Amino acid sequence: MQRNYIKAMQQDHPDIGKIRVQVQSAQSGIPVKDAAISILETGNSVKIFEQVKAGNSGMSEIVDLAAPPVEYSLEPKHKNKPYSEYTCKVEAAGYEDIMITGVQILSNETAILPVHMRPVDVKQKSDKIVIPAHTLYGKYPPKIAEAEIKSMNQTEEFFRSRVVIPEFVLVHDGAPRDKTAKDYYIRYKDYIKNVASGAVYATWPLAAITANILAIMSFTLNRAYTQWYRNKGFDFTVTSSSAFDYKWVYGRNIYQNVSLIVDEIFSNYLSRPNVKQPILVQYCDGERIRCPSWMSLWESGKLAEQGYSAIEILRHYYGDTMYINTAEGISGVPVYWPGYDLSIGSAGPELEQIQRQINAVSEHYSVISKIKADGIYGTQTQNAVRRFEEIFGLPKTGIIDYRSWYKVQEIYVGVKRTVGLYK
Repeated sequence: MQRNYIKAMQQDHPDIGKIRVQVQSAQSGIPVKDAAISILETGNSVKIFEQVKAGNSGMSEIVDLAAPPVEYSLEPKHKNKPYSEYTCKVEAAGYEDIMITGVQILSNETAILPVHMRPVDVKQKSDKIVIPAHTLYGKYPPKIAEAEIKSMNQTEEFFRSRVVIPEFVLVHDGAPRDKTAKDYYIRYKDYIKNVASGAVYATWPLAAITANILAIMSFTLNRAYTQWYRNKGFDFTVTSSSAFDYKWVYGRNIYQNVSLIVDEIFSNYLSRPNVKQPILVQYCDGERIRCPSWMSLWESGKLAEQGYSAIEILRHYYGDTMYINTAEGISGVPVYWPGYDLSIGSAGPELEQIQRQINAVSEHYSVISKIKADGIYGTQTQNAVRRFEEIFGLPKTGIIDYRSWYKVQEIYVGVKRTVGLYK
């Protein structure tokens, strides 16, 4: 079925993109095993392109799907939509069906679709999520200009003596004064991945994607650090409105390369000398909307093609005093990364602790084998780490580096909450 579709679409969609679906319980966050996933053409609820199952880990296999030529996403002059759109229907025993329309598939990139299913005893209507157009393709309100550094009194500065990465942000899904809009608690990293996947195309050079992720993280941390909305009488951290913050979309797919970059640099933000707060970095697409004093998204891609690094791209727009800083704390993390990789031959209490955490994760992700928590990095630990990396979309190195360390922490904390709330 899949091969026939690709063959029929060769003329208009000569390239191939990929998708992987991750299915979890909306209440507990544990994987939904053996969920049935149907991938359909958006606008056609009959024609099924592919049917797959989410295994014991709640993850589907990677599925190939036809996509437009990669060139469409690299040049703003192309008027053709640079991504193909699909609909994913997910069904599982004991859960409400869920339908997600408008999943965006880019050439040569792997889309990751997080799906959160509600148990049937939760008296709400089945979810039908519609992902709107990408911000570089659709029309959205331009950002309302703000000062990049917010005024704060000495008491506020003293109270917020450190920049700390929040575990969650509370997203108001609408304009600030829209009382009908829902609020969502979203993991900080997941929020950044969502916004970045809809801000730039995942096909762009990694330096351009990284520069834009740094801008999004710094903007978001400025909102959290200054308590911008709470000081105005609101209860949330950010909004989903492109006029006030950056565009966040409930239920949208992200991209694997964007996810990996965020996992690698999530504790960073942008600073200026003698300024404590993260800088409120603003940008625009640079084509439909011009912003001479801000970063142009399309031009940032071109600068990366010319060999500019991420910080060089940012300094091109915001000046040489802009630099990358690292937060002094990370919320919701039991143990900070020790500052060095753990691999075959490593030993010590840090390793023993993370072995115990991996074992706790394996209680819900049974494809990860239990290991001996002896503080010694042998082949058994290496194999378990590789399996963990495979499940959660990390490179299968078998090495616990910065990225995999904090991914273990993230999943472990989620599992412990599940045990505490749903045992």
